[in-house]
Amino acid sequence: MSFLDDFRNLDRNNIGAWPKTVKSTFTALVLVLILFFGWWFKISSQQDSLASLAAQESQLKQEFIKQQARAVNLEALKRQLSEMQDMLRQMLRQLPSKTEMPELLVDVSQTALSAGLQPDLFQPEPETVKEFYAEEPIKLKMIGTYNQFGTFISGVASLPRVVILTMHNVSLTPLPAPAGSKGPSGLLELEGTVRTYRYLEDSEDSNNNARGGKGGGK
Repeated sequence: MSFLDDFRNLDRNNIGAWPKTVKSTFTALVLVLILFFGWWFKISSQQDSLASLAAQESQLKQEFIKQQARAVNLEALKRQLSEMQDMLRQMLRQLPSKTEMPELLVDVSQTALSAGLQPDLFQPEPETVKEFYAEEPIKLKMIGTYNQFGTFISGVASLPRVVILTMHNVSLTPLPAPAGSKGPSGLLELEGTVRTYRYLEDSEDSNNNARGGKGGGK
């Protein structure tokens, strides 16, 4: 009788009477099923967790390498930052000083007059102190031609001291021609605020840093 015949003639109610070959096969089959379902429900999920942890480990390694590179270059970056700050201070020292500002404002006003502009308003406002410099806004209203404004800008650029003027909320409006005249007047009205800048002297810089340090401690 063959193995298949033994398997067909099994008495399911009397397992103990099964042939040894059939018992061994059935036991091996049950063991395989137990191992398979155990792997499916337990090991498979753990493999997914392991793959996720491996990906996280790789990401952490890359982040560590980046942070390590930054830490190695930290001192060099600090020195570079300090050098850049020194260069900035040297460049700012080319701006007018506090004692030169009144004379500078007079020079700017005289430059406008020399260019033929009509300064209806030239009013310096309180200055604002920044970390390395101070800015002083000037409210102004001037009337002149396009060429006269160009002459004024060129004249400011030619002043012996470095002068930086930035314009804010400035409007340039063509003025109507006088009654009875033909064609446009050719005059423009410039109104708004310009800001000029000066460097902070050592004592001002120290006081400003001290105020900033106290403010940061609150």
